[in-house]
Amino acid sequence: MDTTPTTLPVRVHSHYRSIKKLGSWTEARAFEVRGRRGSIVLDLRSPLIGDGDIEIDVDLDHAMLKLLVPEDAGVDHWDLRFLGRGRVKDWTGTNGEGRRVVIRGEMRHAEIRVHRGGIAMLSAMFTREYVKDVRRAHREGGFPTIDDPTRVA
Repeated sequence: MDTTPTTLPVRVHSHYRSIKKLGSWTEARAFEVRGRRGSIVLDLRSPLIGDGDIEIDVDLDHAMLKLLVPEDAGVDHWDLRFLGRGRVKDWTGTNGEGRRVVIRGEMRHAEIRVHRGGIAMLSAMFTREYVKDVRRAHREGGFPTIDDPTRVA
């Protein structure tokens, strides 16, 4: 993982709680995700994220990480270590030729769920953050962006 001062990874930590990073929340391509008996949702569909591979270093213990990725994204979890029960659930089971998401690290009795395209949109829409975004869009006369970060507000 490239850790030069200009590209330090974004750290997301969940300890007995739920964390949701939805919409266009970052421009980074490198992430460190630590979860212990919690859940984390990372939206990686933003057009603000630069070109190239997205690298995620995980350390999950009895936790769940949900990744919202574009329809054509490829997910590579070859360097992911499992201790105890755990798996990567990719509902479609097919990797696309688009952006590559590389997952490394260790999982102990944990799970990673990959949601693409329409399923990713639905996952984002069934949150409190989406309701707040819809209210903001209505108040300002624009459109919500959490369901589809590629849409301009």
